[in-house]
Amino acid sequence: MTTESRSTGRPTLLAGAPTLQARNSAAFWTATGRSRGHEVIRRRGFVAVDGDERAGLRILVQEPDLDPGEVAELSELTRRAAGPVLVEDPFDATDLSHLGLRTWQMPIMLRLPGPVEDPALEVTRVRRPEDLGAAERIVIEGFELNAFEPYRPGELFPTALIEQPGVDVFVASVDGVAAGAGVSVVADGIASHYWIATSSAFRSRGVGRAVMLGALAHLTDLPSTLTASKLGRPLYESLGYTAAAPATWWVSA
Repeated sequence: MTTESRSTGRPTLLAGAPTLQARNSAAFWTATGRSRGHEVIRRRGFVAVDGDERAGLRILVQEPDLDPGEVAELSELTRRAAGPVLVEDPFDATDLSHLGLRTWQMPIMLRLPGPVEDPALEVTRVRRPEDLGAAERIVIEGFELNAFEPYRPGELFPTALIEQPGVDVFVASVDGVAAGAGVSVVADGIASHYWIATSSAFRSRGVGRAVMLGALAHLTDLPSTLTASKLGRPLYESLGYTAAAPATWWVSA
């Protein structure tokens, strides 16, 4: 991509970031659902992955204008969910207050194609089951995914996940010990990142940055999106990401 095309494309990509994030999230959670053997429900306005009592229900809103029938179906899925519910609305457009869910907002961020520095730590793309298990434990701890405790190997990250097209898991190591992990997904020419986490024993040592740099090294020719937490946003800004739009998340108690 030329400098000129990157410059003129920036406003267009920023404006379209909610849709780019929506589509990539749908691709990631569809891959996750399939790898876990969970039902994937696709509609014009949303994609839902209906899991068990531990994985719960994940709904990815795909359009800003859900029709009444789609809202009704989404609501019914939420009411009968076997486990925790999370609805991700990157358009900040669908009112689900009638479901009694907690809500907050996080920014969708966009990075244009471009080179990145080498990570200061060793970062590997996961290929072995034992490395996938290490990444799984780091993410469960880092995100406090209490629904996945007690730990069951392969429940959050089944081996089949890294066999899904476009899905890669990365692990950063400190002195040979797995210290951080994350997932990158490429779909329809867009990359995005999920579950960027650091083990509590290695925080404030640049592990999250290394994970991101290791993943981005394979994606320098693609636009990249993510949804950032308040704590993660400064890291992503330092890597060239720009806040594009607020996403609303609805979560069961």
